[in-house]
Amino acid sequence: MQDTFAEFALLLVAAASVGAIAIWLRQPLLIAYILVGIILGPAVLGFTDASEQIELLAQIGVTVLLFVVGLKLDLKHIRHIGGVALATGLGQLAFTIVGGFLLVLVLGKSWVEALYIAVALTFSSTIIIVKLLGDKKEIGTLHGRIAIGFLIVQDLAVVVAMMTMSAFRGTEANTTALEVLFSLSWRIAAAIVVIYALMKWVIPKIVGRIAQSQELLLIFAIAWGTALAALGEWAGFSKEAGAFLAGFSLASTVYRDAISARLTGIRDFLLLFFFIDLGTKLDFTTLGDELLPSVVLSLFVLIGNPLIVMAIMGYMGFRRRTGFLAGLTVAQISEFSIVFIAMGVTLGHVGQGALGLVTLVGVITIALSTYMILYSHQLFDRIGKYFKVFERKDPYRERDNNDETADVHPDVIVFGMGRYGSRLATGFGKLGITVLGVEFDPEKARNLRKQNLKVRFGDGTDSAFYDSLPLNEAGWVISTLPDLQSNRDLVRELAEHGYQGKLAIVARDSDDFEQLQKLDVTTVLYPLTDAVDYAVEHLAELVKPEQKND
Repeated sequence: MQDTFAEFALLLVAAASVGAIAIWLRQPLLIAYILVGIILGPAVLGFTDASEQIELLAQIGVTVLLFVVGLKLDLKHIRHIGGVALATGLGQLAFTIVGGFLLVLVLGKSWVEALYIAVALTFSSTIIIVKLLGDKKEIGTLHGRIAIGFLIVQDLAVVVAMMTMSAFRGTEANTTALEVLFSLSWRIAAAIVVIYALMKWVIPKIVGRIAQSQELLLIFAIAWGTALAALGEWAGFSKEAGAFLAGFSLASTVYRDAISARLTGIRDFLLLFFFIDLGTKLDFTTLGDELLPSVVLSLFVLIGNPLIVMAIMGYMGFRRRTGFLAGLTVAQISEFSIVFIAMGVTLGHVGQGALGLVTLVGVITIALSTYMILYSHQLFDRIGKYFKVFERKDPYRERDNNDETADVHPDVIVFGMGRYGSRLATGFGKLGITVLGVEFDPEKARNLRKQNLKVRFGDGTDSAFYDSLPLNEAGWVISTLPDLQSNRDLVRELAEHGYQGKLAIVARDSDDFEQLQKLDVTTVLYPLTDAVDYAVEHLAELVKPEQKND
């Protein structure tokens, strides 16, 4: 026991150390954890002997992961996914499965392995994408919302795929596909009826009482997830499918956000052991044969998936820039891909070679796509001209026919009409200052105009757009654009178009604040420190009289 405890301590210290390096390199932590498993596992140093304990924690980690995914899929949100996200998600899934299946067959794999690997290649990492979009303040943008939509479609596809594959477990050799399909169908129908009844009449009452204690609510959530995971495996599905249904059954309750918030840290901690376990089990004697296939499949994911998303979105009337930014979010495979193949290994459908191949593809695509997403705007500026084929002559979904701002003579032009920008415009308006807003999201622009704000739809990175702006009338330009590069482009475009007024830029963090101060701008606003300074000044006037009275 003492040796096992020391081994776990070593694993955690190694994971923290390698994870710190990964953060410095701006890489997802799961790559660091896999490397820890490889280094400390039999392949290199051979320090890990507690494989059974690590594997148990890994299984619980996957269970919690699927539980949290189900927890976030509220029926109300599913109904509002939208045609664009649905079409893009299903189109990308179909393209990757068919193309990947044929490509894997050409690489010499069996049809069963080809099917498993092709399905695994379709899944993109919701966790990583949401994290990257959140860091870039792009979740609320047009391409961010579309990306989140088709990631939800993919999450649903994960569960369907796992249920389908697990249905073949324990079937006789002479069992037909039709019999398997019938067996799966009635079990899914029975599960839907049971879950609906629980969601309708049982769960709300139970959770309502348990929620009086936040500690007990957390214990109940984990117990519910693991219990249905075990029940799902007993019913012939899989632990993963059962865990997903457990989370989904709680998704419509008012307590789902509280449960999700408390489970996030536990999920991340337990998934550490899944990726370490994966690293320890990689057989490097067979991985050498998978290097060429992994490179080929990685290029297929890195290039093919974004292109098919761009093609679908271009056909549906979006500009190539929006399609490109959304497409980059599917340029990697996810932790679900590895979980899916690992389940295939457990079921005896595929061997360790397939798991090693998909893991290599995951490491390559996740590492490269992270940088592609972080520098997506700069990347589009360099290669966007080659993607004109993916844009209609009239990208009608991003067309703005509103000309109400044609006669506006602004005192201030605000680029970026998010929460901060729209609040600035509203505040200026109350003071009698005329404001013209510029917003890249056409839907947001229309909604703001309904609030009687003067907003013009336009792309701040499009040089031709600046010709339509009354720059010579505005005394101030204020930018609330989210990323540093967009603000640099804005400064350059204003200078090239002869703007003579003053310029203020809102910094998102301390690093941006320092970089923006080096640009040729009048002032840099930093909302965090500005708010604190205002609070100190305001409260000081209230505190001073009290001090005098004392």
